[in-house]
Order: sequence, then C-alpha cells, then structure tokens
Amino acid sequence: MTLQRPLLTRTGRKQRALGVQAALEWAFRVEKAQLELPSPKDVSDEGFGFGLEYVLLQRAALGCKVDGGQHKMGGYTHPDAEVIAATVAGMPDSLGGIRMAIRVAELARAGLTPDWLPGVVPRCVPVETKRNQHGERATTVVVGTERVLTRGKWYTVEVQACPVTWRPHPEQIASARRGYDDWWQALDWVRDGLVSAGLLREVEVTAAMPKVRPWC
Repeated sequence: MTLQRPLLTRTGRKQRALGVQAALEWAFRVEKAQLELPSPKDVSDEGFGFGLEYVLLQRAALGCKVDGGQHKMGGYTHPDAEVIAATVAGMPDSLGGIRMAIRVAELARAGLTPDWLPGVVPRCVPVETKRNQHGERATTVVVGTERVLTRGKWYTVEVQACPVTWRPHPEQIASARRGYDDWWQALDWVRDGLVSAGLLREVEVTAAMPKVRPWC
C-alpha cells in the first residue's frame, strides 16, 4: 500500500491520501473490517430495510461518533474502515449487489486484483493426446472412408482427423475481462460514494483508480 503525503483537514487533522483500491485493502486487510450485509427483505427485524451504511449516515447527521472494534477480538477496527465496509455493503443491484460486494471485500482482504488473464493468447491444440514409446502424439478419429487406386487395385481407406480446440477458449478470456471490468465499475462506485458522503475522518480517497482496461 502506497501512502501519499498526509493532508490536513479544516480541523487540522491529518489525512492519509489513498486510492480506492488501497483504501479497500487497508480497511479489509489491515483493519479487518467485516462486511455487514443488509438483512433479507423477507426478514422482519429491528432496523428492517436498513444496512450499516444507513446507520452510519444517521449517526453522522446526529453528530454521533462511529463505534469501532466490535469485529476484532481484543482489537480495534478504525471507524474509517467501518465506513468503507458499510459503503461496499450498499453495492446496488445494477453493479452486482451483494455478490459483487463480497467479491470486492474478498479481493481487498487478499490484496488481489481480478485475474484478467494477462498475456494469455488462445492456441489451437489437440483435444486429446496420447503417449507411447515414440513420444506424445495427438489422438485421431475416423471421420469417413475413401476409395483409392493403388497399383491398379482399389482399396478402401479410413480418413482420420485430429480434433482440435482453442485453449484457453476466447470466451474464457472475454469472461475474465468482463469480470475485471465489473470489478472496476464497482470500485468506481465505492470511490464516488466515499467522496460524496464525506464521512471519512483520517483517510482521503483520491481519484486514483486501477487501469480501466489493462489488456489494451
């Protein structure tokens, strides 16, 4: 995690400037923040329909201090990390909802970026190979027969072919890159949410983002 020069808020408090990916990794990997997902809509409970993000916003409006540390046994979770986790938990359905929120948190906790299969190029390869004393050879199948004339005689011979495929398949590469793009869109939404909410006290989320399409 690369930290920039601390900034000062209007109250004189120093802030650490982090890109959204670095901020997520700090919250989930360093501070061990937990993802508080909203209750299912069919569950009737206190606070029904409100996620942690709503609670945090209401506390801020009332001037209350955001509690921290409830998720770490004998430790302390920074309030800014709780706000970041709460924002992720509010991921809209249009960006993948709960499933994407979990994915964003898990990747941040592991310090990883989605695998978009860098440098991978589809190759045409045999569907199956076999090995014998002469080495490895492609498996062939009979696809038909032909009549051939050899030395004045007609013979029936089998026509064999080697089934091939593309590995990895182009759709696998396209799917991996769509997954990266979905993750990027989710991070962009989280960044905008954190900046517009203005609830972070010691972390400033900057405009820095991962590359939009690193394969281009």
